[in-house]
Amino acid sequence: MSLSLTLLIPLILAVVGYLVATSKAKALAPVLGTKMHSLPSYHGYLVALAILVPSYIIIFLWLFLEQSVLKSVIVAALPSTMLDGALPAQVSLLVSQVQQAASGATFGTPDPAVLVAAERLNEAAAFSRWALPVVVVVVAAAIVAFLISRIAVRFRARNLSEMIMRGLLIFCATLSIFATLGILLSLLFEGLQFFSRVSPLEFFFGTKWDPQIAIRADQVGSTGAFGAIPVFLGTLTIALTALFVALPVGLFAAIYMAEFASPQVRNVVKPLIELLAGIPTIVYGFFAVLVISPLLREWAASVGIDMSPTAAIVPGLVMGVMLIPFISSLSDDAITAVPQALRDGSLGLGANKAETITRVLLPAALPGIVGGVILATTRAIGETMIVVMAAGLTANLTANPLDGVTTVTVQIVALLTGDTEFDNPKTLAAFGLGLTLFLATLLLNLVAIQIVKKYREQYD
Repeated sequence: MSLSLTLLIPLILAVVGYLVATSKAKALAPVLGTKMHSLPSYHGYLVALAILVPSYIIIFLWLFLEQSVLKSVIVAALPSTMLDGALPAQVSLLVSQVQQAASGATFGTPDPAVLVAAERLNEAAAFSRWALPVVVVVVAAAIVAFLISRIAVRFRARNLSEMIMRGLLIFCATLSIFATLGILLSLLFEGLQFFSRVSPLEFFFGTKWDPQIAIRADQVGSTGAFGAIPVFLGTLTIALTALFVALPVGLFAAIYMAEFASPQVRNVVKPLIELLAGIPTIVYGFFAVLVISPLLREWAASVGIDMSPTAAIVPGLVMGVMLIPFISSLSDDAITAVPQALRDGSLGLGANKAETITRVLLPAALPGIVGGVILATTRAIGETMIVVMAAGLTANLTANPLDGVTTVTVQIVALLTGDTEFDNPKTLAAFGLGLTLFLATLLLNLVAIQIVKKYREQYD
C-alpha cells in the first residue's frame, strides 16, 4: 500500500469516528432527559483526536525505524562469507548493492547472494507496507470502541479533548523551539571549528575574500584569504537597494489602501500586491537576468556609464519588488488597526488628512510598520535564489550599486557545492558566514522587539 494512502487512513477513520460519536451522544441526551456535561460535538472531537494522534505517532515511528529494520533484514540475508571480516564501509556498500538490486537498478551481473538478499528485502518491504495500515486500523478501531462505550451524561469529553489540543499546541511550540536550537547549535558547532582555524579578526575585519585549500602540500598561495568585509558589504548594498525600492512603495501603498482607497479598489489592489510574495524567487531571478540586467546595461551604455553585468542594482531592484508585499500588507494592517477615535480627534482639532496621517496614524502604527520593515530586511539579507542568479561570485570591496558584488548566501552556495569534505577552512567558511547571518538577523529582530515595546506602551 502506498504511503499517501496510509497517511489518508487516519483522516478517514477520524471522520467516521467523529460522526459515530456525535450521533450516539445526540441520541443519548433525549433518552436520559438530562443535560449532558459535554456537547455531542465534543464527544466527536475527542474520538477524532484520539484516532489521529496515536495513528500518526505510529506511522512516523514506523517509518523512522523501518530503514534500520530493513537494513538488518539485508544483513541477515547475506551469507556469512561476505560479512566475515568486512569493515563497516564494506557492509554499507553491500547493503547499497542489495537496495539497488531490489529497486531494479543493477549494473552488470550481480552476485547471486545479492539477488537473494534483494528478494528478501522486497518481501520485507511489502510486508511493512501492508502491516502498517493494518496496525493503524486495529489501534484506531480499539480506540473508537473504547471511547464510544464511555459516552455518558457525565463523561467529560470536553475536558479531555481540550487537554489533548493543549498538549498538541505545547508540542508544536516546543518543536519550533528545539528546531531553532538545532539550527543554532549546528551552525555554532561548525562555525567554531572554522574560527579555530581562521582568526575571527581576519574574518570580520579582513578586506580580501578568496577561500582556497591546498591541493598539494607544496602548493604556493593556497592558504586562502577569509576577510569577509567585501561579502558583508555586497550583501548590505543589495539589501539597501531593495529596501530603497520596497520601503517607500510599500508604505505609500499601505497608506493609500488604508486611508484613501474605496472598499472596491482595496479588495482588488491588496490581493494583487500580495501576489508578489507568492511568486517563486527563481522567477524573480530569471526576470532579473533576462529583462532588468540587459535594460539597465543598455541604458548605462547610452549615457556613458560603465555598469557590471553582475551589478548590485539588478538583484536589488528585483528583490525590492518582491519585498513590497511584506511592508505594504503589515503596514496596512497596522494603520487600519489604529482606533478611529484618534482619527476623529485629530480631524476635530483642525488637522487635515495629511497631518493626521503623518502625525497621528503613522506614529500610532509604528510598531506594525517596524515589524514589516524588519521582516523585509531579514528577507533581503537571507535571499538566495535571486542573488545566486543575478549577482556575481567575485567579492569586490565596493558600495557602488553599479559594480559587481557577491553576497553571503551566494558564497554559502558556492562553498557547499561540490564534493569537498567538511574538514577544511574553505567548506567551514560557509558555516562561519551562516552563523554570522543568523546572528545578524537575530539582532535585527531583537532591535525590532525593543522598538515595538517602546511605542506600544506609548500608544496603547
